[in-house]
Amino acid sequence: MTAQQSVISCKSVWKLFGPSPEHYFSTLHGAPSFESIRDAGYIAAVRDVTLDIARGEMLVIMGLSGSGKSTLVRCLSRLIEITGGEIHVDGQDIGTLSERELIDLRRNKMGMVFQSFGLLPHRTVLDNVAFPLEMRGQDRHERRARAMEVIELVGLAGRENYFPRELSGGQQQRVGIARSLAIEPDIWFLDEPFSALDPLIRREMQDEFLRLQQMLSKTIVFITHDFNEALRLADRIAIMKDGAVEQCARPDEIVMNPATEYVAKFTHEIDKARVVRAQALMQPLNGTAPEGGTIGGDQTLHELARQIINDPRDSYPVSGSDGKLLGVLPRKAALDVLLGGHA
Repeated sequence: MTAQQSVISCKSVWKLFGPSPEHYFSTLHGAPSFESIRDAGYIAAVRDVTLDIARGEMLVIMGLSGSGKSTLVRCLSRLIEITGGEIHVDGQDIGTLSERELIDLRRNKMGMVFQSFGLLPHRTVLDNVAFPLEMRGQDRHERRARAMEVIELVGLAGRENYFPRELSGGQQQRVGIARSLAIEPDIWFLDEPFSALDPLIRREMQDEFLRLQQMLSKTIVFITHDFNEALRLADRIAIMKDGAVEQCARPDEIVMNPATEYVAKFTHEIDKARVVRAQALMQPLNGTAPEGGTIGGDQTLHELARQIINDPRDSYPVSGSDGKLLGVLPRKAALDVLLGGHA
């Protein structure tokens, strides 16, 4: 993926906290460790991150508390200034934008949802959702009409005149999501938006979120500390530790081939068969395709388990969503994952 293809492109981004961080940063050479920077009296909240995010992609950033994931997202939207490196949004270096240009960028291209819902308690659902449009100076009739559209989109029609205190936690979160969608952002930043919800509501909100993404195809940066949530939502996952990205890859690549011991700890308890898709184990087609029916490259091995166990062929032709043949899935490789034989 090149920067030209990316909606967001980071190149060697650093964010240091401490006395005169820019001066200290200018003295750094090579790849200093988190510990050596800390010993010098600084915190490397973001450490030499290079990352590209494609249009319509959902990138999930995860890591333990203090790993730098929230700081990185605030750098991407320039809510905080970076110490070094460059961040481009649609090819534009956001570090060069004036305050007015930056405000326009956030108002017109970026939506943000944080763990704390931040709803205005004295305003109704409708007025909360319409608030960013009011700040933009949009006509009252137009902004209320747009607010009603997104209220219906997130499943809150009929509750537009409720106040936040009259809503459940899940419903309040839907208001926050609707408010961020009201401006029709191209880029959507979500910082642990479901972490305050109980497990059942959280699962429902994940379902709702996936439905919205299927409809809207936003470019999304989603923060979570829940690996199962990341696996469910992500096109790619970036795992952070001590301000640096340890690995950024598709969920099945991370599960099958963790790049570091730290990443492997995240994947240790995961049922690989529920994550790994046929296409991840696929091999090129050499010669004639095996006879018999094909399997979908996007299907997980868990979904294919019964078919694989009952079908004794050595390999299975794999097709894409358009029906074209992509390659073959060796039965042994699939059984190794299903039965736990894959290391």
